Amino acid sequence: MTSLLIRIAEKRYKDNKRVGLGILSGVTGIICNLILSAAKFTVGILSNCISITADGVNNLSDAAVNIVTIAGTKLSDKPVDREHPFGHGRIEYVAALIVAFSIFFVSYELLRSSIEKIISPEKVSYSLWYILILVAAVLVKLWMAVFNHRLYKLTGNLNLKAVRQDSINDCIATTATGAALVLSGVFGIGRLDGIVGVCVAVFIFFSGIQIVREILNPLLGQAPPREITCKIEELILNNDKILGVHDLIVHNYGSGRIIASAHAEVPSDVDLVTIHNVIDGIENEIKDKLGIIMCIHIDPVVSGNERSKYLRITRGIIKNLGEDFSFHDFRYEENSGKPALNFDVVIPFDKELGADEVKDELIKAFKTEAPEVELRINVEHSYT
Repeated sequence: MTSLLIRIAEKRYKDNKRVGLGILSGVTGIICNLILSAAKFTVGILSNCISITADGVNNLSDAAVNIVTIAGTKLSDKPVDREHPFGHGRIEYVAALIVAFSIFFVSYELLRSSIEKIISPEKVSYSLWYILILVAAVLVKLWMAVFNHRLYKLTGNLNLKAVRQDSINDCIATTATGAALVLSGVFGIGRLDGIVGVCVAVFIFFSGIQIVREILNPLLGQAPPREITCKIEELILNNDKILGVHDLIVHNYGSGRIIASAHAEVPSDVDLVTIHNVIDGIENEIKDKLGIIMCIHIDPVVSGNERSKYLRITRGIIKNLGEDFSFHDFRYEENSGKPALNFDVVIPFDKELGADEVKDELIKAFKTEAPEVELRINVEHSYT
């Protein structure tokens, strides 16, 4: 059934399958959640089980969340305009946050009603039909979790990942409330219904926190995937006119809207028009192969015996700091007849050394290896 629904959506939205699959998730969720909500309300009222009624409210809120998913998917696909030159892709993250906060609301309501049930327990009635309905509800939510997981893998849409997690939460919540119904009905433990409700509420709350953490990372500007940065660097270095690449920065404005910049080191004696054409070609290749808008700045590298000598010394000193330290923008100059070295040092994020400490270490090393040089060092972290 999953494959059939996906094929139908992809056929209908063949010009933008990502949007089509997002809408498919939303429409399917609305239908399933409304049916489940009605079933659980019926069982909850007939059995006088507060945790099942609360679970029905959860499904009703899920249907509203599915509407948010559809709206977020459609709005994120809007083209660029004057106010949003980078597009509207990050609306997906906002929509996913709404999903997360709806989870917080449901957990609060379930916690409140469960505590009331613990304080004032009521008799719970038990029926095999009630259990069968709840088992069917778990199976439907389990399918929805698998369904949205597959759609997330096809699209990378964070909304669908949040909906997938919400479906898993529902499976756990419904299983727990079903168990509470059976135990309360068989053994007459009135407060058990409320106790289980509290446990489920706490679990749902922490799952909402996890979703928020995953959404905040891209909103705050997380590091790009390593495979993306490696591929960009590989395409830049694939040309024999490029000696090195550094200061790669990748900005993600949502699916299909990635902008990146980098510094490419080139020989200083190459014709400017020639190197301009080379850079243009690389930028176009990255856009064609990766869908990334690329801007490359050129850093001319002057060759010479003195530069080579001090480059070798610098490389050895940086290596002694640690294998994962690196440097770039190395320039050799002469200041009033005295050699001067300019370069940037990149500190790995897992190192506790500060910029001042690194500078002190380098100055101490150069006083031993090349005391005649004047140093101008910039210490930074990588953007990738």
